[in-house]
Amino acid sequence: MYNSIWYQSLLKPPFSPPETFFAPVWSVLYFLIFLALIFYILSDKDDKKRGYIYFVVQLCLNLLWAPVFFGFKKITLAFIVLLFLTRYIYLTLKEFKKASNVAFWLLIPYFLWVLFALYLNLGYLYLNT
Repeated sequence: MYNSIWYQSLLKPPFSPPETFFAPVWSVLYFLIFLALIFYILSDKDDKKRGYIYFVVQLCLNLLWAPVFFGFKKITLAFIVLLFLTRYIYLTLKEFKKASNVAFWLLIPYFLWVLFALYLNLGYLYLNT
């Protein structure tokens, strides 16, 4: 993690997993996200532009969250990033569903994990500010 000492000093909300839990979970989720994109690319849907845009936006927001939370220690801003991320994953899900049921279902664990991350981030915000 970026600043393990800072993170360890935070009061944690209920159901917070140990630090060692995050890397394996994200490894699996990124693999599923990649597979979902492959299924979307290979689908027969003609116009995929909107799906690609939503996918890239959600991926950028995903990559932005960790530096905001761990690097800059901006818990409120990280929560806002997660709100936007949740919205763009939802939009990606809607577009992927139009093209491929498999792509849609491969993204569901990611969406659920980000909802859990939203809960955790809100908990950190509430308990530490």
